[in-house]
Amino acid sequence: MGSEDQRRGAKGNKSGNARGSEREDGTQRDEEAVSRFVERFAAEMTEAGMQRTASRVFAALLSSDDASMTSAELSERLRISPAAVSGAVRYLTQVNMVGRERDLGSRRDRYRLHNELWYTTFAQRDSVLVRWENALRDGVETLGRDTPAGVRVAETVEFFEFLQQELLALMGRWKDYQEARRTEGTRGAGTG
Repeated sequence: MGSEDQRRGAKGNKSGNARGSEREDGTQRDEEAVSRFVERFAAEMTEAGMQRTASRVFAALLSSDDASMTSAELSERLRISPAAVSGAVRYLTQVNMVGRERDLGSRRDRYRLHNELWYTTFAQRDSVLVRWENALRDGVETLGRDTPAGVRVAETVEFFEFLQQELLALMGRWKDYQEARRTEGTRGAGTG
């Protein structure tokens, strides 16, 4: 483990025991409970179709206060090999859930969750839906509009069109909701 990781480890576990650690803001965190959360959420993501190790890496990053960790930190936290971390990060980078950056003056990569992670993830799903929709339209023509298969594929195209419209409207409502929350938070912080 490098000196940077040792400093981070010392900062993250001032209490000196594996069960609890003191965070920079002085609050305690039960590391065993955090580990259980990471494994539970990762299991849910795996059940939904994501690769197991990628799910665990994602959940570990999600549970990190600054939403970023090095490969060595992920390897230590999850008790997996650096090669397993590398494969998981490669997958998460390809699906745009995680970005790679470097700390100033360091040659070590740091992996970070994207800002507005869920918004970005679902917005990218929209482009996937468009590609599927286009391929399905071609399928309708190939199969014949009046054949049972063509009718079924045409209905699938309609479903994706509907889903895309609803997703865009939902994303717009989310942005409005976030903005209203920020505005309320700013007003609430200024009073009192």
